[in-house]
Amino acid sequence: MEKEALLCSVDADEMVSQQPKRCKAGLITMPFIIANEALARMASLGLLSNMILYLMGSYKLHLGQATQILLLFSAASNFTPIVGAFVADPYLGRFLGVGLGSAVSFLGMTLLWLTAMIPAARPPACSHLTEGCKSATKGQMTMLLSAFSLMSIGNGGRSCSIAFGADQVNRKDNPNNHRILEIFFSWYYAFTTISVIIALTGIVYIQDHLGWKIGFGVPAALMLLSTLLFFLASPLYVKVTRRTSLFTGFAQVTVAAYKNRKLSLPPKNSPKFYHHNKDSDLVVPTDKLRFLNKACVIKEHEQVIAPDGSAINPWRLCTVDQVEELKAIVRVIPLWSTGIMMSLNIGGSFGLFQAKSLDRHITSHFEVPAGSFSVIMVAALFICIVLYNRILIPLASKIRGKPIRISAKRRMGIGLLVSFLHLVTAATFETIRRKKAIKEGYLNDTHGVLKMSALWLAPQLCLGGIAEAFNGIGQNEFYYTEFPRTMSSVAASFSGLGMVAGNLVSSFVFITIENVTSRGEKEGWISDNINQGRFYKYYWVIAGFSALNLLYYLVCS
Repeated sequence: MEKEALLCSVDADEMVSQQPKRCKAGLITMPFIIANEALARMASLGLLSNMILYLMGSYKLHLGQATQILLLFSAASNFTPIVGAFVADPYLGRFLGVGLGSAVSFLGMTLLWLTAMIPAARPPACSHLTEGCKSATKGQMTMLLSAFSLMSIGNGGRSCSIAFGADQVNRKDNPNNHRILEIFFSWYYAFTTISVIIALTGIVYIQDHLGWKIGFGVPAALMLLSTLLFFLASPLYVKVTRRTSLFTGFAQVTVAAYKNRKLSLPPKNSPKFYHHNKDSDLVVPTDKLRFLNKACVIKEHEQVIAPDGSAINPWRLCTVDQVEELKAIVRVIPLWSTGIMMSLNIGGSFGLFQAKSLDRHITSHFEVPAGSFSVIMVAALFICIVLYNRILIPLASKIRGKPIRISAKRRMGIGLLVSFLHLVTAATFETIRRKKAIKEGYLNDTHGVLKMSALWLAPQLCLGGIAEAFNGIGQNEFYYTEFPRTMSSVAASFSGLGMVAGNLVSSFVFITIENVTSRGEKEGWISDNINQGRFYKYYWVIAGFSALNLLYYLVCS
């Protein structure tokens, strides 16, 4: 019986009837949902790892232009999940959100693959970047940017995947509910981590050795397989759609609170004075942000409540649930804003060029692709999580003689501190690397390889992974704790909104530094040749912002 409960749950109508039981939701859907996300993650990251080389090589874009495109694409990809959460929950449902998002992502990857397959879709080849090389036409750039746009939109729908998976296994009528949910999250994160490693090694290797046609074709094929597997299990899914829009609910609470601003708040613990749903666990609002509580105060019952128990005018009287949902958003904004710094960077492509300038040989015959060095960060993140959960916390609990737990907010703070150390380390290493490049005579050589192992990048990459392990996971837990269950999709994508802000700020800082440092005939900090640029100064600027952000975090927390 326990095994059957783990595999599937049964609809109430089927339990009453004498018909044979049919599996619906439960762990039986887990392979399809996890495969959808793992394959999609593998495809998208596999495309982006070497994208800067494709843009600069095939489209003749300069480093600044290519970096701007990738930063804006990253911002869009992290913003669309918020839109997807608000649209999928009340309108499409999470099933259609994930399904349509997967299909649109496949279309975007196919269009990108076609830019590599069709010679007319990109500028003609030239030996090196000179004035004689033709730049991309408007039509060619439109095709490229359309591919990026479709992938961003698709990512917004796919972001509902983990919340949709939780819908399948988080069933109140199942006595093993918590155990099933734990199994799902464990396997979900395990397989997505494995997919990232495969993307940063296997797909990057294919692109480096077999070219862009196959290198872009493989991710498109993986995305097609991801979409087909998800829809294949459609009869097994439980499909839940929220009836009201969060956007509308937030607007109604704001308007109702303003209209009722002159009302006095009723005594605490007086459910009869507050409008609440019949089946809701929330019958009175919390004391935090009490000015919003006036949106759900019942002034005269007969005039504001309909016979069915609903509000006659939802723009004058809201439910306690609506009020608490808006409060949840407002409460987390200060701490959420501290996470923006985690995504403020020099542009992910710079690490690729750093690795290409260093000796990447492990043996005399095998050279690690430059785009694969990000695996070190992923591995550090994974190892940090394992050590934290399996060794550090159990050992601390044993020493103290009681359960020890580091709160989500403290883990966020630890992550910000380690992120600051990561930037300081990166700035220091780039200073040393550039001095060595000048010493060895590579100042004007964009293809020269220093007599310096690329493994010197490992310390900063490890610190970056550890920072993400603490801050990223701490953020997700913080949002899930603060947000009501009805906002689980929003909670899952809220940290991505910080990445949006971080990417936009990165883009602004990049443009500002490029313009300010290259005025007149001065040699700017940013150059297509990283040995001529002053990227170490760029790192120090961001490290300074990170130090200020730490102080801001202490105030907010």
